[in-house]
Amino acid sequence: MKIAVTTASGQLGSAIIKALIQEIGKENVIGIARTPKKAAHLGVEVRKGDYNSREEFNEVLKGVDKVLLVSGMDDPQKRIQQHRNVIEAAKQNGVQKIVYTSIVGDEKNTAFSPVVQSNRQTEEDIRNSGLDFVIGRNGIYIEPDLEYIDTYIKEGGITNCAADGNCTYTSRLELGFAYAQILLNDDLDGQTLSLVGEAITQDQLASYINQVYGTDLTFTSISVEDYKKERQAALGEFLGTIIAGIYEGIRNGANDVPSDFEKAAGRAHKSPLEMIQTYKNV
Repeated sequence: MKIAVTTASGQLGSAIIKALIQEIGKENVIGIARTPKKAAHLGVEVRKGDYNSREEFNEVLKGVDKVLLVSGMDDPQKRIQQHRNVIEAAKQNGVQKIVYTSIVGDEKNTAFSPVVQSNRQTEEDIRNSGLDFVIGRNGIYIEPDLEYIDTYIKEGGITNCAADGNCTYTSRLELGFAYAQILLNDDLDGQTLSLVGEAITQDQLASYINQVYGTDLTFTSISVEDYKKERQAALGEFLGTIIAGIYEGIRNGANDVPSDFEKAAGRAHKSPLEMIQTYKNV
């Protein structure tokens, strides 16, 4: 059985590939990347596939039994057609099963909602494709907060607009493991699974980081509008708006959802403290 993973050079794609290699060996795993040399370090066959090219995907999915479609990073409206290129090529090549990495989030009320809506449209396209499928809805990665620790220390703490909203953080390593199991377990076909961890507040996040890193971070909540302005100034209008929208969603409870992780992965999700410790030790 050959399993292909798109966006193989990205952090999530490579985590899934590494987890699959552990399960079925590298000879049965194919990476797909827009720039194949960026995924060469994974040690699997890497084929060139650009989401904008239906023709390329018709070629790269030849001989593939199952495909893992990692959600694209382009403008939300462009993503829908890009993902359709992969779905249609999968159908044309007789691929048996497609697994999609979607997201948890608020579909209507935040600046992040257009991204969530585009993911929901791809979910619908996959459900209507006639292929066997599983849709995973990813929680928010914990890694960006940990990559940001030096900045948090410099600024004296974590500041955003999440207030006391709960966030079910996950990590790319946890998701890599879960998606490998989903690809191999056909009993999960037809399901939409929320791949999230334990729900914690920003105060709890700061406390866990302090435990692992010996820092003294505190959390300060500011208004959505102030946070949006601050993020736009730091990251530019597009990205700043989206990041503010994510934290607004946390504030509104959009990221406090029941977890299907154990059903998907066959084991419990690591605790936030364990994920932070794992990240520090890597």
